[in-house]
Amino acid sequence: MVRRWVPAVALGGVWWWAVLRLLVEPERAGLIEGAVAAGGWGLSLLPVHVAAVAKPEGPAEKPDHGDISP
Repeated sequence: MVRRWVPAVALGGVWWWAVLRLLVEPERAGLIEGAVAAGGWGLSLLPVHVAAVAKPEGPAEKPDHGDISP
């Protein structure tokens, strides 16, 4: 779990640094700060919380179609 949170916190800190620098000193902020802020905002629009679901083990069950016989 730590391997997941450490990069997220570090990248979040870099993003906040870029945003605060753009807000506090916009005349000294450069292309890097703008790109980091815009890129972080763009990533927030992606559904990154979606994860693959593990498939159940064992043979797959055939669907029951009722009393219909071929």
